[in-house]
Amino acid sequence: MLAIPLAWLQLTYQKGRLAIAILGIMFAVILIAMQLGFQEALFKSSILLHLNLRSDLILIHPSSNNLLNLKQFSRRRLYQANGFAGVKSVHPVYIGLAPWNSPELGVKEDILAIGVSPQANPFLFPNIKPDFDKTQLPDVVLFDRGSREDFYGAVASEYEIAIARGKSLTKEVANRAITIGGLFNMGVSFAANGTLITSEQNFLRIFPDRLVGNISLGLVQLEQGADAIAIRDAIRSQLDQDVKVLTKQEFINLELNYWSEATPIGFIFGLGVAMGFIVGVVIVYQVLYKDVSDHLAEYATLKAMGYSNFYLFSLVLQESLLLALCGFLPAISVCALLYHITQSATGLLMELGSDRILQLFVLTIAMCAISGTLSLRKVQRADPAEIFD
Repeated sequence: MLAIPLAWLQLTYQKGRLAIAILGIMFAVILIAMQLGFQEALFKSSILLHLNLRSDLILIHPSSNNLLNLKQFSRRRLYQANGFAGVKSVHPVYIGLAPWNSPELGVKEDILAIGVSPQANPFLFPNIKPDFDKTQLPDVVLFDRGSREDFYGAVASEYEIAIARGKSLTKEVANRAITIGGLFNMGVSFAANGTLITSEQNFLRIFPDRLVGNISLGLVQLEQGADAIAIRDAIRSQLDQDVKVLTKQEFINLELNYWSEATPIGFIFGLGVAMGFIVGVVIVYQVLYKDVSDHLAEYATLKAMGYSNFYLFSLVLQESLLLALCGFLPAISVCALLYHITQSATGLLMELGSDRILQLFVLTIAMCAISGTLSLRKVQRADPAEIFD
């Protein structure tokens, strides 16, 4: 620790070089943070609906691999599952993409439509039940407050204004007039920019080609204390192979695995993190290498005075750690601002929590430590005999 003042003096001797190094580290940290933030936002947003399903087991078609690629299967399979011991109730779910017409915006964007039984209400969204009952009326839907306004308009604000005036709000979906009966909070994802929920009957009005006997999901709620794994295995052994039975966590993992492994998105974000890390290593290495080269005579003098290579190595490593701290602290402030701007603009869940800050700090320390280690070879070659020959 006694060498820290000397390390600091060396870093601050040329303030311009120090400023460039700090900016370089900031750039690398911000790049890494944004890539990690986008990746986490992708994963979180992709399972928002999954997390809010009131279900212990999920039935899907065997070919289904993500929410927007759910194949239909026979509703009879769900009723068969209802006959197993430990099953409390079952609920069919219809899911599809319907064109939302926004003439005031001049755009036509698909919206995720979900059809379920209003009496069942298989969702965990808070305070949705009173408005959900309204979907028993023809062409009444609930609209996700978190949907993108640039695609669907300010529906939430328009609805609240209409309610305050004692009027209703009508929109157009799949060339059909629908009435907004209430709002719920879920949020957007990379796959869908907005969501609406309605009854089974209203869903089939929006999708007239869909058959009532073919569903997208089958939700199975178990008796309290029932063994979900045992019941899952029992249903699997008895039902035909045209349906897959999953626990809720397995259903969530299926979605996460699709985005991380079956699409290039996970790889792209991972590559972005790696590139940011490499950029930081190169920048810090160049700064430290130049600093060591400029002070090679001083290092040789310290060697002649009896200082060991270990002391000189620790001096360079301390410089790298000081650079890490100097670049990390302002970078975190910028990241917090960028996360907020991105979340406000896109609706994606961008959160700079303590875990993310710790992760970025460890990566920054590792980045600078690697750079410092690479610079040690120059220090080791500082020979007093050559300098003072």
